[in-house]
Amino acid sequence: MKRPRPARRALLASLCVIPVIAVAAWQVMPPGRDKFATVQVSRGDIESSVTALGTLQPRRYVDVGAQASGQIRKIHVEVGDVVKEGQLLVEIDPSTQKAKLDAGQFSIENLKAQLQEQQAQHELAKQKYQRQQNLAAGGATREEDVQTARAELKATQARIDMFRAQIRQAEASLRSDQAELGYTRIYAPMAGTVVALDAREGQTLNAQQQTPLILRIAKLSPMTVWAEVSEADIGHVKPGMTAYFTTLSGGNRRWSSTVRQILPVPPKPLDQTSQGGGSPASSSKSGSARVVLYTVLLDVDNADNALMAEMTTQVFFVANQAKNVLTAPVAALQGTAVADRQTAQVIAANGDIQSREVQTGISDRLKVQIVEGLSEGDHLLIGPADGSGG
Repeated sequence: MKRPRPARRALLASLCVIPVIAVAAWQVMPPGRDKFATVQVSRGDIESSVTALGTLQPRRYVDVGAQASGQIRKIHVEVGDVVKEGQLLVEIDPSTQKAKLDAGQFSIENLKAQLQEQQAQHELAKQKYQRQQNLAAGGATREEDVQTARAELKATQARIDMFRAQIRQAEASLRSDQAELGYTRIYAPMAGTVVALDAREGQTLNAQQQTPLILRIAKLSPMTVWAEVSEADIGHVKPGMTAYFTTLSGGNRRWSSTVRQILPVPPKPLDQTSQGGGSPASSSKSGSARVVLYTVLLDVDNADNALMAEMTTQVFFVANQAKNVLTAPVAALQGTAVADRQTAQVIAANGDIQSREVQTGISDRLKVQIVEGLSEGDHLLIGPADGSGG
């Protein structure tokens, strides 16, 4: 058996030494920051906002009802039609109203005829009284005949006044009947779009007890967002505050607005409306805690009719915002923010960990503005320092 040559022995020895040197080098050199879970400080835009869900409604609308009873003869519009102010919308059968109007006119004519008769009686009574006065001056009549003539004159005058009053009363009733006849033709009280139609041709309406609603006309621009803001966030929302919202159908489009009004009282639960006690913020019937929501109103132009009634919106009330500033994830900072200061663990390229005090600004709950203490590109530790990730 041949022995290995000296050159071959040297090669084998060097190959055995290389792994040992590599292991020793790994133990001496720092592991580097690749062993840690880190995030980088970067520049970007950030805003502090309150979010809420809302519903779109027309800012201005009117419910059109019937002031006259009767059967609907004709409806001239449909849902979605754009109408002008004064446009004829609905016709109700006017037969009953016309009959009442005719009866009122006949009553007035009858009263006027009776008034003319009474005026003739009054003229005759006046002549009788004048004749009795002349006879009394010559002593040719009794005093009681004079008194009788005077009383008859006053009585006829009183009956004239009575008929005149009855005529005025009948004329007032006639004007009411004329107005009721006019109510059988319903006109648009304002320009807008028909958004609801609750009646149909042939339907009989009874306006004696309450006004039956027939349709609703609304102006679709501007629209109003009725946003429901939680009790925890309502203190951050103020009138005039900048806001924007999105819709499910609008894609990435944003509609900008400002807060017009904050309603001071939240809606009362239905299960408490008939109870004597309990406030809107009390717990529900089941005993579980109820989230109190306050209504905030925002107006927005809708010239292109992209917004529709009852659409669901996600509203963002902007409390503060900054553009092109240093930001870092909230998870990369430790400690509770006191005087806008927290701590960050900065990982150097060689794996050294340095603790820094950081001054922070506004936050959107995911990112926070870095005012001082960090630089763009710094790597911040977000995992355990041993790099195990567990």
